[in-house]
Amino acid sequence: MEPREEQEREGGVKTRPDDAWVTIVWNDPVNLMSYVTQVFQRHFGLSRAEAEHKMREVHELGKSILSSGGREKVEVDVQAMHGYGLWATMQRSGE
Repeated sequence: MEPREEQEREGGVKTRPDDAWVTIVWNDPVNLMSYVTQVFQRHFGLSRAEAEHKMREVHELGKSILSSGGREKVEVDVQAMHGYGLWATMQRSGE
């Protein structure tokens, strides 16, 4: 059995369609902590306690991983965060 062919390049690194990706939300000086908590609840379906925990990670550690999965799913999550006015990026899991 041959390994799956690498199909795309991301920043000069070949990736496979089934690579795992993560959504990272970064701290910013603009959004209120209560707003960030509400966004996490609304978009990611987190409980209030889970959303507050993730918001605290963003606030205190500078970032938090909010979702993971295939590239297309994570791209949707990153774009949604941008739509809410939050700073988010994606990267391959494990990097």
